[in-house]
Amino acid sequence: MSVEKRVLLIVSGGIAAYKSLELVRNLKNAGIAIRCILTPGGARFVTTLSLATLSEDKVYEDLFSVADQGGIGHIELSRDADLLVVAPATADIIAKMRAGIADDLATAALLATNKPVLIAPAMNVRMWVHEATQENMAILNDRGVNIIGPDEGDMACGEYGMGRMSEPDAITIAIKKLFQETNSRDTALICKSNQKLAGKKALVTSGPTHEPLDPVRYIANRSSGRQGHAIAAALAKKGADTVMISGPTNLSDPIGVTVRRVGSAVEMFEACKRELPADIVVCAAAVADWRALHPTDKKIKKDGVVPTLELTQNPDILSFLSQSISNRPRLVVGFAAETGSVVDKALDKLARKKCDWMIANDVSVGTQTFGGTKNTVHIVDQNGIENWPEMSKESIGDRLADRIANHLNTDHD
Repeated sequence: MSVEKRVLLIVSGGIAAYKSLELVRNLKNAGIAIRCILTPGGARFVTTLSLATLSEDKVYEDLFSVADQGGIGHIELSRDADLLVVAPATADIIAKMRAGIADDLATAALLATNKPVLIAPAMNVRMWVHEATQENMAILNDRGVNIIGPDEGDMACGEYGMGRMSEPDAITIAIKKLFQETNSRDTALICKSNQKLAGKKALVTSGPTHEPLDPVRYIANRSSGRQGHAIAAALAKKGADTVMISGPTNLSDPIGVTVRRVGSAVEMFEACKRELPADIVVCAAAVADWRALHPTDKKIKKDGVVPTLELTQNPDILSFLSQSISNRPRLVVGFAAETGSVVDKALDKLARKKCDWMIANDVSVGTQTFGGTKNTVHIVDQNGIENWPEMSKESIGDRLADRIANHLNTDHD
């Protein structure tokens, strides 16, 4: 960077605070100046000396410090930076940001800033999925606060789920990306007026479908829904009015996205029809191809006789949306989850379904695409094949949203 960028890092009180030390090191190595605010809770996990040594700057802690206010107070702290980063962002500080509470140095700086803010949520899975936290996150997202994570995984409390703070490398990449999206330290990095998909409606399908055999059994697949959820979140962040129709998953609803929950392929098909018209459709769901022709309302009992399962084909949602005569979206994107020769199969599927783009990915055993955090995709369209390297599913969502926005903004048909 020709002009040194400046980050004000707020370290709040969560076990993930230890990751903030690596984040400081990363930013310094990237040539970004960093100054830290350490909350009283954060000080229970990392020390002032550690942050000061790594940042090579004073660490600020007290809102009412005479020494601090005599030199640089919360107003100057917040406005001297190009970007404020809260990592970890606990449920407590997120709630205070939503309410506009300014009862310590960190929250006063956040309330006083006229600069963009990036938060990296980190908390117990139950705290993350709580309605209060999700509502707080949705409001912050609407205000233009940038959000990275949280991730899914093991937690210090022994539980497993969403709530882990994103890794320092991922946060560093997000910060660099935000800086690349502006040429001025006084311009908001991501603001509503510049969202490229504002005024557009996006429809995204996500997750698996469950096709019942009886009240306790069903046909399904290994899709976690993470890729579809990431795409929906990225489109919403670009300003699109985004509706996600999701099969059963264990994921939190994406921030800023209207979610319609369904169980079966037929339910997903009907929900998609109700959401038309739309400008953009991304069919990322792993929809079951078949369902039981005669599901029973009583549990099938094991009586020594192997039951015969008669199947019937499910509606082809992607083909329907691609070939709608009156409500055909401007851009229809499908997914081809394949094993072996994935690009060739995607080309064939593109022709058969008559969609605009087909995104091929390999779900063979050993790829960990289904249920994993990363993906490798190939974008197939009328112009050829675009091979993307392996990256996180969230990064794929962001990159795909950029591609969609660029396509629609240059499409004058």
